[in-house]
Amino acid sequence: MIKIVRIFLCIFVLAAVFSCSQRSSYVTITGFAQGGTYAVKFNSEGLDCSIEEVRDSIDALLSSIDNSLSGYNKKSLLSRFNAGETIVPDKIFRDIYAHGYDIYDMTEGVVDVASAPLFDIWGFGFANDSLPSADKVAQVKAASGMGRLSRAIPDGDVISADILTEDGDLPKLNYNAIAQGYSCDLVASYLYSLGVKDMLVDIGEIFCDGKNPSGLPWSLGIDRPIDGNNEPGAHIQGVFRAPEGPHGIVTSGNYRKFYVRDGKKYAHTIDPRNGYPVQHTLLSATIVAPDAMTADAYATYCMVVGLEASKKFLTENPDLEGCLIYDEDGEMKSWCSEGFVLVTSGK
Repeated sequence: MIKIVRIFLCIFVLAAVFSCSQRSSYVTITGFAQGGTYAVKFNSEGLDCSIEEVRDSIDALLSSIDNSLSGYNKKSLLSRFNAGETIVPDKIFRDIYAHGYDIYDMTEGVVDVASAPLFDIWGFGFANDSLPSADKVAQVKAASGMGRLSRAIPDGDVISADILTEDGDLPKLNYNAIAQGYSCDLVASYLYSLGVKDMLVDIGEIFCDGKNPSGLPWSLGIDRPIDGNNEPGAHIQGVFRAPEGPHGIVTSGNYRKFYVRDGKKYAHTIDPRNGYPVQHTLLSATIVAPDAMTADAYATYCMVVGLEASKKFLTENPDLEGCLIYDEDGEMKSWCSEGFVLVTSGK
């Protein structure tokens, strides 16, 4: 998802990774992207091009994603499409639209990228409203949803609202739930094309494969989901070891993006099925999946459906692993799936 309000995994690579024993073939590229910074660490052994070329190509790729999918770039294809303009969709726009519909289907509407106005009226989207009336929520919810859009973008040079909707009334799109994970996957795909095997891509979400500079699986930390913990890595709940092979790793939570009105907390996770911010005991969900976009989507899914439904979901899906941190009578506790390997754990 474009880096706006997604509140997730803080990468916490163990100190050994950056120690004097670090392999000289490992390099780190950093830059600015999607409203924040990115870091890409990889083993450059056998690379046929310069590190500068890799950096420039990653920057160009991330710029292309921004120009296609950013809701804050008023000239992006997404912003223009949401504004009702006719656009010429690029491959990125077509690709993520298809993924968004697949995720909508797989989650039975729990993760809905066409529910942007619901986030807007609660103050967590591309606008700054808050505390809407029940009538306003019902009105906006009725005009939202991927179910009101065509299953796929038709072939052709241009698209507009009247092409994707029967009545021409366009549900606005917001890819916050998947775009950062999608971006990680695209950068990883580019590195694979160069022959890179050992990598960690951090664009707010994580994709990793292979080994770290110490020759071990990548280790990452999960932020402690306490309200106001806005500095990644400042308070760590636990450190876990990523599985071998390619994986996306994403944490979603409600401890950074929220507000309090009349003593009640309103968090940024909106349930598109009813139009309201969620109210349950799950504080954060860390998901490990075969790719970062899938991890991104299902971290959001868990934060919408809550603790017990998330436990059941992870238990029934062996291709996913997860760690759920929740509140029980004022005490922070955690539940991890069988394959989620914790190196250190907080209380």
